[in-house]
Amino acid sequence: MTTKTLIVGASGGIASALIHQCASRGDDVIAVTRGSVSTDSSASNIMYVQLAEQDDKHIASFIEQLREDDVVLNTVIITTGFLHDENKNIHPEKRLEDVREDALETYFAVNTIIPSLWIKHLVNVMDKNDATLVCLSARVGSISDNGLGGWYGYRASKAALNMFVKTASVEYQRRLKHALLVCYHPGTVDTSLSKPFQKNVAAKKLFTPDFTAKQLLSHLSSLNREQTCHFIDWDGQVVTW
Repeated sequence: MTTKTLIVGASGGIASALIHQCASRGDDVIAVTRGSVSTDSSASNIMYVQLAEQDDKHIASFIEQLREDDVVLNTVIITTGFLHDENKNIHPEKRLEDVREDALETYFAVNTIIPSLWIKHLVNVMDKNDATLVCLSARVGSISDNGLGGWYGYRASKAALNMFVKTASVEYQRRLKHALLVCYHPGTVDTSLSKPFQKNVAAKKLFTPDFTAKQLLSHLSSLNREQTCHFIDWDGQVVTW
């Protein structure tokens, strides 16, 4: 049996930083990407896997292959996320009239459905005594902390993700001793996802992917594992559901 760390969404900036920081601390890392597979000749403990279709069928097949290979996952971080697409003219909505069916479908497909399907299947290959599963979420997905409105699709899809993680944590705890599930708000990170929205962000609040990854890994080591589910931000502070 080999114990490994799985990073989903390997082509993203935060995921890339997490992959290399986990590898640097000695983890055996499996990095899943929908695009072409990257290579890193300097790190023998990183294995890139291309999973072009992240639907129920393909995720299930990937997880089954891990089981057949007797792979057990200790830590999983799901980094998939969607905020805008210039080619499809999808942007965060400013008013109700901006809400579009196709945009909502995309928001929920990437921000909610894909991570939820991963969580569904991962329970079968996680460490039974020490499982940690993280989903990148967002503070704007907090229902109680919504005083500004707008961004309907992104907010709703992240709120739905938070609910799925919170609900799954109950079953994970029953099936995996000491399982810990986390929704993590990384702040505004200098990646393509946030690029159009950075101009009003103070320089000290625009984080590098390396900083964000370092913060997340540091906070995971200090969270109370008696509490089965956490929603925290980049500074380790609790975000209300």
